[in-house]
Amino acid sequence: VQLQASGSGLVKPSQTLSLTCTVSGGSITTNIYYWSCIRQPPGMGLEWMGAISGSGSVYYNPPHKSRFSISRSVRNTMYLNMNDLTPEDSGVYYCRAQGPSGIDYWGQGTQVTVSS
Repeated sequence: VQLQASGSGLVKPSQTLSLTCTVSGGSITTNIYYWSCIRQPPGMGLEWMGAISGSGSVYYNPPHKSRFSISRSVRNTMYLNMNDLTPEDSGVYYCRAQGPSGIDYWGQGTQVTVSS
């Protein structure tokens, strides 16, 4: 499985940005995998934002539930929609696929910068 993140950019506070994770080599609707969005702010550790299962169930890290939403399309793509962005949302955003027996795939990461 390969994951390709896109949608990086520089946005101003309070704006909206959508990130896309395109999946190849596997189906985003298979129940084998669990698809996550993770970010890493500058100088900080990884933070789990949320995930969508193969069946379409969505889970969020509670502090981010009000501003972030995760969805998917039949085109094997996962989306992270981010609203009302703040500078604290800046960082590198990753998509990740986890499966049984320790299967763990990461995308290359995409940069988001929120600055006035």
